[in-house]
Amino acid sequence: MSHSVREKQKLVNRVRRIRGQMDGVERMLEDEKGCSEVMQVIAGVRGAVNGLMGEVIEDHIRMHVAAEGLTQKERDEGAAELIDVLRAYMK
Repeated sequence: MSHSVREKQKLVNRVRRIRGQMDGVERMLEDEKGCSEVMQVIAGVRGAVNGLMGEVIEDHIRMHVAAEGLTQKERDEGAAELIDVLRAYMK
């Protein structure tokens, strides 16, 4: 994955926020917080992971499917990679 420094840092920051949310879930479980509180935080984590996946998918499409100068073979390979990942992600 080749990203500009800004895009890379944006993705890394998202991962760090998700890690922080997961650390929060762990603390909540250790502290025996209520189920609804824990589920709300988990739902937030899921949304954050989905947002991260959306960003990476968008970058993949722009760089490996729709970028100018790609051969048809490269576009086909990029599309096939994306299809495989989406199938796995949606299971």
